[in-house]
Amino acid sequence: MAAAAAWPELEAAGRERRRELSLAGAAVAERVAAGGGRLPAALLALPLLQSLELSGCAALRELGPGLAAALPALHTLVLRDNALGPAGLGAGLGGTLPALRLLDLSGNGLEALPAALGGAGPGEEEEEEKEAAAPAFPQLRSLNLSGNRLRELGPGLARAAPQLQALLLSGNRLRVLPGRLLPPAGSGTALPGGPFPLLSRLEAADNQVEELGADIAALPALKSLDVGNNQLRELPAALADCPRLKEANFKGNQLKDKRLEKMVNSCQMKAILEYLRAGGRGKGKAESGREEARKKKREKQQKKDGVDGEQDELEEASKLLVKVLHVSENPAPLVVKASPGVKDVRAFIVCCVLKGVNLKPGNALKRFLSAQTKLHEDICEKRTAATIATHDLQLIKGPLLYDVQPPDELKVTPLGRKEIKAKDLLRQLQLEAEEQRKQKKRQNVSGLHKYLQLLDGKDNYPCLVDAEGVVISFPPITNSEKTKIRKDTRDLFLEVTSDTSLQICKDVMDTLILKIAELNRVTLENKEDSGSDNESDTLSGPGNLNPSQNVQPLVVEQVRVVDTDGNLKVLYPSKTDLTTVSSLLTVIR
Repeated sequence: MAAAAAWPELEAAGRERRRELSLAGAAVAERVAAGGGRLPAALLALPLLQSLELSGCAALRELGPGLAAALPALHTLVLRDNALGPAGLGAGLGGTLPALRLLDLSGNGLEALPAALGGAGPGEEEEEEKEAAAPAFPQLRSLNLSGNRLRELGPGLARAAPQLQALLLSGNRLRVLPGRLLPPAGSGTALPGGPFPLLSRLEAADNQVEELGADIAALPALKSLDVGNNQLRELPAALADCPRLKEANFKGNQLKDKRLEKMVNSCQMKAILEYLRAGGRGKGKAESGREEARKKKREKQQKKDGVDGEQDELEEASKLLVKVLHVSENPAPLVVKASPGVKDVRAFIVCCVLKGVNLKPGNALKRFLSAQTKLHEDICEKRTAATIATHDLQLIKGPLLYDVQPPDELKVTPLGRKEIKAKDLLRQLQLEAEEQRKQKKRQNVSGLHKYLQLLDGKDNYPCLVDAEGVVISFPPITNSEKTKIRKDTRDLFLEVTSDTSLQICKDVMDTLILKIAELNRVTLENKEDSGSDNESDTLSGPGNLNPSQNVQPLVVEQVRVVDTDGNLKVLYPSKTDLTTVSSLLTVIR
């Protein structure tokens, strides 16, 4: 019997107590195939995992038993573009994943859902037993089923994932929507609060939908609906009864009502709803009577939801905005290549580009630098957990190399200093620290001198080098005078490094982007006191901001970190990033 294939990624994840794991590449596919098309059993020995991705592996046909029980802390599971079927998913997802918030099963060719997601069981007689069971995914917020072969979805999904907010179904073979997703009235399968009480985003473009049912209005939180490129001939008047519907895509359907079709193609959402509300074209008295009844019902619902609706709108308006530009949409994305040597020195790096900041007015630049210093003291734990570096993007020549160099070879131009070898810089800083201690007659030192011990015992030092061979960053000590942030800087390159974990880098980057967004909004709204340097007054969060102001979102461009062979190591921000600050930040993806 052949020995099981070695999985060095899993061994490293266990040894380093990782909370995030991404498996990809030809070597992974070969090992999955050698293991019978299922995930390795060693994966079940990583109970600390919070995020797992294995995508683009045509050999992966089943998860194997016990995944849910073995990974109770899992909040993100991405399994897109594999060959998983309902049976192959069933054993792994059987049970409860109490912390799971995002599940991506797109591109697997699924023709039916597994029982855990409300797929058909052995018989309808088991329905009552299913109803009595606890939800399999009580915290699930986002479910991506795009790019499969699903023809229908059953009402069991509403019970399995009662907190669902986003359901992505594009690229399937659905013919009716919502269809059996919503249990029929009087069926005895009512759920507390109704089915999908929080579902705000429903995407079902590129299907074969011929009927959009009036029961779409039974989704009280629906804000965004996409049924583009289907086979709809008409739109139900009940769409006007969706109390919170703000965005909808009906393009690519051959609507009989040409006036309505013109509105659809012009993206006139308000006009579409008003037209449907008025009964549309060619409606008779019977339809007018039904419309009057719907109007009364709608007014009653609006009164009931009025307070909640106003509060939701206030909260949404007061949130800060950032828009993510995906690598696929970026004509010239920045790439960082990580050399193998960083693994033993400072293994983890996360980068992104942030465009649209305004540092010119008043003390905006000073507060920006002060915020970075405060983050180094707090979330970065005096740079022992992570280090932040910020650069003027216009002064950087990509692609970048994250590398290591010997102290007597590494040359850097530190902020406010002339070019110097890293070895000599540290010696110089040591002498300055001793002088500080003598003058102040105390052991504590300030500035860069506090961080010298972080490189003790290192034979090589980490550095980020641009395409011209210039060292722009020497973490955790300093970044370069060459890429220094100035008042006229508009676009930033942000970098977070750590020798502890990738997740810490991501958490710090999330917080950094939030802080910059807060600063930028205060600056644009002229809320600052030009004579004050008190950061706490200006970074007090969105509660003190005027929600009526129209502030353009900052743009966050994804940056890939790859190994020397071009294999992806990390992409930031991914779809699961920036969730830790989602209560204060609205992310447009």
